[in-house]
Amino acid sequence: MKAGHQHDHSETTLRALAAFGVNHICSGKVGKASDESWSVDGLTRLRKHVESFGLKLDCVPLPLSSGYITRSEHPEIMLAKDPERDRTLDAFCDMIRNCGKAGIPMVKYNLTFIGVVRTERTIGRGGASLSAFDFSKSKQEPPLTEAGRITDEIYWDRITYFLKRIVPVAEEAKVKIACHPQDPGMPRETGWRGVNTVLGTPDGLKRFVETVPSAYHGLNFCQGTVSEMLEKPGEQIYDVIREFGRRGKIFNVHFRNIRGGFLKFEETMPDDGDVDMPRALRTYREVGYDGMIMPDHVPQIVGDPQGQKAFAFCFGYIQALLQTLRAEA
Repeated sequence: MKAGHQHDHSETTLRALAAFGVNHICSGKVGKASDESWSVDGLTRLRKHVESFGLKLDCVPLPLSSGYITRSEHPEIMLAKDPERDRTLDAFCDMIRNCGKAGIPMVKYNLTFIGVVRTERTIGRGGASLSAFDFSKSKQEPPLTEAGRITDEIYWDRITYFLKRIVPVAEEAKVKIACHPQDPGMPRETGWRGVNTVLGTPDGLKRFVETVPSAYHGLNFCQGTVSEMLEKPGEQIYDVIREFGRRGKIFNVHFRNIRGGFLKFEETMPDDGDVDMPRALRTYREVGYDGMIMPDHVPQIVGDPQGQKAFAFCFGYIQALLQTLRAEA
């Protein structure tokens, strides 16, 4: 396992990462599907740019981000707007092939309608401002998204359509495709704004990785998001890691802690939540995971509007845990 980074690939950031000993990254945004930066030459230039700082480009994000559906780069995929959907999926297939040709081994993506849902922030250690969610205080206005009512059946139909087009190309290109779970999980009976969030439970994620079986189809395993699906994450998350790790379906890890659980939680510093993070890291080692361990969302600290100090803390925390595990081995 190795510490990883996932936000941008500017010279300033890459120099800082090199100083931290964080030698593996996912790049920042590359561009929309039609952008030249997705060509073999464009992706090769990006890889060489990262490598010029002594780092390795392990992943790039497809333009299917975690945003709300109408703010998505390509809403036609989840809205099933044809023929635009098929044209975009053709472009995505080319993007994945080009990653393989450019020597980039993985892409990550989201399949969401509602984006990342949060309620009013809370106050944490040292007065830090914490991202939080409390379903009992949430307002679902308007009651439906622009996608209308999305039942389990409709959602799985669109997921399956996407995977049947994309997974065979990932196998051909030998590029892993890593999907981020729905953040956060929602009540199964009601969902959120008419959307049944099928990728918001461990059982849903199991069905997802089995829908089109492939060694190249798996998860951008956000430990914080998966913890948000659990009633008692401090007790349950380790078995979920084992479930997906033993299947070889954890391709990347967002190493984030929370306080609370299903439908009511706040995002904390890694050492300040309910999950035993050293135990979690040992569980990844137990199942043979050898990819990136990344900081994810961080609290807002006074005097740190861009989160640079908070992320530096998380990098140091992760590096120290990894050093401890290596010493144990």
